[in-house]
Amino acid sequence: MKKGDRSAGVQRQYTGTAGRIENAQVGVFLAYASERGRALIDRRLYLPEHTWCEDSERRSGSGVPDDVEFATKPRLALQMIEAALDAGCPSSWVTGDEVYSQDPQLRSALEARGVGYVLAVACTTRVRINQDRTVVRADAAATALPPDAWHRQSAGSGAKGPRYYDWAWVQISSDANRCLLIRRNPATGELAFYLCWSPGQVALSAFVRVAGIRWCIEECFQAAKGQVGLDHYQVRHWTAWHRHITLAMLSLAFLTAVATSTRPARSAEPNRPARSSDPIDLTIPELRHLIGALFKRPSASVAMLLAWSNWRRRHQAQARRCHYRRRLTASSPT
Repeated sequence: MKKGDRSAGVQRQYTGTAGRIENAQVGVFLAYASERGRALIDRRLYLPEHTWCEDSERRSGSGVPDDVEFATKPRLALQMIEAALDAGCPSSWVTGDEVYSQDPQLRSALEARGVGYVLAVACTTRVRINQDRTVVRADAAATALPPDAWHRQSAGSGAKGPRYYDWAWVQISSDANRCLLIRRNPATGELAFYLCWSPGQVALSAFVRVAGIRWCIEECFQAAKGQVGLDHYQVRHWTAWHRHITLAMLSLAFLTAVATSTRPARSAEPNRPARSSDPIDLTIPELRHLIGALFKRPSASVAMLLAWSNWRRRHQAQARRCHYRRRLTASSPT
């Protein structure tokens, strides 16, 4: 389960790179990720406390319900997580960026429900380490680690192959299940940090896997914007915003479910290597292309459309294998 935060359109004023006052809306999103797929499953519109929540005239003009009160982004995220868990959505982990890791109430609520988390933090985050509970910055803790504390592991497969990084963890309390996770880029040495907690003792690879799932939220937003028009709107009303965002999320979830259902069963030959003639699975962009072509009364037959789709996916599979070989050669663990 993941949380996302993205700007979208109108209503909130800010001054940015445009060199003038612009309008924007800020939404907080919840994404669900599993081995079978990922999709956005909930959303909340963030209202600034002073410029919106306390301005009755602006609230009335935009149709904001009277019972809507100010809530921070972590609080909105917690509301969505709790709603998903209460609805029976199975999830063992939550991951998110620095906005959410700074809220101790969010972390405490997850721990109370037995849900583990891997939340990104800044390098300036102060943690307690060692038996004397020394307080140090996260980057200082990383610098003090011996060479054998680092382990080369993959954070999951990306578009061009496994994403290998060097990982280390430091216990930051008497609770063995709480740690600071540190990621180091083997090529650049760039560091990233995560506060982690699990309801039971887990291996380093478990935290690494959850940290790597964070890229799913970017994939969800890319698909939602590029394929179902998540950001293609100009509305200024509370109801209109929620209608558009919900329809876009529903469309993405539909495409994700269809893509998952069309994957061939491989359980009969679990150890069979992929053949060069095997196409990649149907993707959301490919499905959208096929559905759009069918609705437009294509000049080609359905059989021809599917044949072209298989041809494209076979070539995409070949390109993926080349990328994977190159990445494995350059970044294989040592």
